Amino acid sequence: MDITLSFSLSILVVLGFSLFSSLLLLRKRASFSPNTPPGSIGWPIVGESIEFGLSGPPKFIKKRMEKFSPDVFKTSLLGEKMAFFCGPKGNKFVFANENKVLASWWPKSASKVLLFTEVINEGQKVVAPLLANSVHDILKPEALKQYVPLMDSMARKHMETEWAPFKEVKVYPLSQKYTFALSCKLFMDEDDEDKVAKVLENFNTVTNGMISMPIDFPGTAYNRAVKGGKVLRDGLMKIISARRKELIEKKEIVRDDILSKMLLVTNENGRLMNEKEISNNIIGLLVASYETSSVAITFVLKHLAENPHIYDQVYEEQMMIAKSKQDELLTWEDVEKMKYSWNVARESIRLAPPGQGAFREALTDFKYAGFTIPKGWKIFWNVNTTHNNPKYFPDPEKFDPSRFEGAGPVPYAFVPFGGGPRMCPGKETLG
Repeated sequence: MDITLSFSLSILVVLGFSLFSSLLLLRKRASFSPNTPPGSIGWPIVGESIEFGLSGPPKFIKKRMEKFSPDVFKTSLLGEKMAFFCGPKGNKFVFANENKVLASWWPKSASKVLLFTEVINEGQKVVAPLLANSVHDILKPEALKQYVPLMDSMARKHMETEWAPFKEVKVYPLSQKYTFALSCKLFMDEDDEDKVAKVLENFNTVTNGMISMPIDFPGTAYNRAVKGGKVLRDGLMKIISARRKELIEKKEIVRDDILSKMLLVTNENGRLMNEKEISNNIIGLLVASYETSSVAITFVLKHLAENPHIYDQVYEEQMMIAKSKQDELLTWEDVEKMKYSWNVARESIRLAPPGQGAFREALTDFKYAGFTIPKGWKIFWNVNTTHNNPKYFPDPEKFDPSRFEGAGPVPYAFVPFGGGPRMCPGKETLG
């Protein structure tokens, strides 16, 4: 036999045995592979990110809940294997297992734009509980009572200068301007209008680019966001450093903002939060409060304009409170009287949620709804698994504030504020 042919046959035999061994190994691995949720991971690398973006979360989620499972399904977004937890049971599981089998997670593209990434891994576990305590202390109903007059005062000034002089206004940018100024005041005791306006302009560049395609080339929105994020962090670091210096030198005036609390809180080992950790948390608070609040305000006004009979009832309730005030600033007791107005706001938030949900990461393998979620997988809970579901909200497309009268929706069906340790503190003011 020809030597070349003999060698070729030998190679083929070796390759054949190697292929057979590989198939057996893959089959063995498959027999031990975890029973992950049903679903599709889409195309290599991009997964189902394009379809998610094009169809939008409500349609994307509804289609997969119907096709795969109403409890949990798998997909691939942002280059990560991901499980979508659905329905009230899914929401409850995510909220109840924070810091147990689940931990907060941010996409790398967003972290790169917004945060000092070098302190996330080591600091996040320490900062999260400290932040939760600081935030909830300042935003508990008992503490918020003192902020209602300030909010009312800032709102009146804003309406007088930005709304009243004009026959026509653009609601969304004005809502952004007001909510950002309020956030800066509450979080950092900053009320210099020019400085706040400059920060807001830069902040919009950052948040707009953060949700664009993460292509970091000159001229792209994402590249502008990365550069803007550095400017934002540098500015915050100057504020934080100056405030810490005031504390050390005992020159700081009495303040009751979140930054002051962060500068003073320590963990169980007596360690103060470092300035980069504080910056990360302040930015996180600004992102969470500013955009969601301005979107909520905008859609409440939109829904009132589209439903004159509901507007009339809100107006009547507000006028009853105003007539009892004699031009005094609002108090917490006044806010508690706004029952119907709050039902209108809740229905608006249900139909047009300011936040779609949040990501988590599996800290270990765990079981849910008969399936295994492997360690390292990302979890996404999303308001659209319940807010648009006729099982929990009959005729879900209809604007109907009466849904929230009496007992209201079933537990964990209305979740615009999230839940558990990471629940939006703003719920304390309204719920």
